[in-house]
This record gives sequence, structure tokens and C-alpha cells, in this order.
Amino acid sequence: MKLNIVQADYYNPTHAEHIVYLTNAYAEDEMGGGQSLSVHVKEHLVEGLKATSNSMVLIAYNNDEPVGIVNCFWAYSTFYAKPLVNIHDLAVVESARGQGVGAALIQEVKRRAIDRGACKVTLEVLENNAARRLYEREGFSYGKPPYYFMSMKLDE
Repeated sequence: MKLNIVQADYYNPTHAEHIVYLTNAYAEDEMGGGQSLSVHVKEHLVEGLKATSNSMVLIAYNNDEPVGIVNCFWAYSTFYAKPLVNIHDLAVVESARGQGVGAALIQEVKRRAIDRGACKVTLEVLENNAARRLYEREGFSYGKPPYYFMSMKLDE
């Protein structure tokens, strides 16, 4: 595999198409929830990323074929007074799994985080997600109790 990781240019129609394709492939996978993105999301995802100044999307290509994506958002740690980056989605197409794509995407996020002086990289993962082993190998660890990730859904 000849892997090339690029930061997505939201104004590049090919990158925009690949963002939607890879994010939808992840959503359709059991690890991403098992349901396709809605038509509304597919039509507005890239537009929303453009409008979100703290977003960073990296796309992994094998030659010219998109094989992986990581959708990230920059934030700020008040406890460290430094930036942090949150991996919101990390996905590798099924045909490219087990070939180092996910690890390469994580390493690129880590490199960019270090370059910006970030204190940490965060992510959340479902209990049944097989990628948990990858995350642990790459240095992620679980928070110590009583920390829990909570969310409040506001709309459909």
C-alpha cells in the first residue's frame, strides 16, 4: 500500500466528495452505527465543516483511492491552558483495514497536535468497536472513574 495523507480542502470538489463518501461508509458500518447518513447530512456535511473554523479533516489515499478519514476538531484545555484535538470520526474502508491506515491517520493527527503545542488528543469509542485495540496500541487510555462521557441530543 502506498499511503498518502492530506488535509482536506473543503473547496476541492474531489476532497468534498471523498469526505462524504468515507464518512458515510463509516456510518453504514456496524462500528459507526450501521445506518447511512441522511440525505440532508450528505448535502450539508462539507458546507458545515467549511463554516466550522476549528475543523480538520485528513484523508488517507492509497494511490488516488480514498481509504481512510479522520474528522477532528480543535478545542482548548482549561486545565492545561493549551490546545487539544478531538478525533470525532476515524474510519478505514473495509478493504484497507489491517494495513496500517488507521495508525497512520492517528500518527498524523498526533504530529499536527504536537506542532500546534497541544496537550492531548481525545476520542470517544463505542464499547463494541474493534478499533479500540488500535487506539490502545497508539497510546490512548481510558479515563479513570468517575469520568463518563455524556451527551444531550438536541435535534434529529
